[in-house]
Amino acid sequence: MLGVKGDKSQNGIIPNAFDHIFGYFDDAENMKKKFLIRCSYLEIYNETIRDLLSAKVDSNLLNLKESPDRGVFVKDLTTCIVKSIPEIEKYMDQGTANRKTGETAMNKDSSRSHSIFTIYVETAEKDEEGE
Repeated sequence: MLGVKGDKSQNGIIPNAFDHIFGYFDDAENMKKKFLIRCSYLEIYNETIRDLLSAKVDSNLLNLKESPDRGVFVKDLTTCIVKSIPEIEKYMDQGTANRKTGETAMNKDSSRSHSIFTIYVETAEKDEEGE
């Protein structure tokens, strides 16, 4: 999914997605739109939800909620505003470092969980003055 870090020719799906998303917004600078990009990163481990971007990852267990307005969501999940590829990669690396891992016969750092890294994109039309 990640490919070989530091070698653009061997990027995985995730770094290519970051390039594609931010490339679109860079191209859209001349359009009459503005963008807000945020990300979150959660882990489901032993039937609990952990916020991988929280300062208190292990003590901050979250709950799944549902509402008519928002649908299904994770209550109190940290979302971070991002403005560049290096910034979103920093959050991805931070969350990945917080994941639960353990050694198996086949893999020294085997993941013991499922994780979801979400990118939220909001757009708005600029007014006549470009604001």
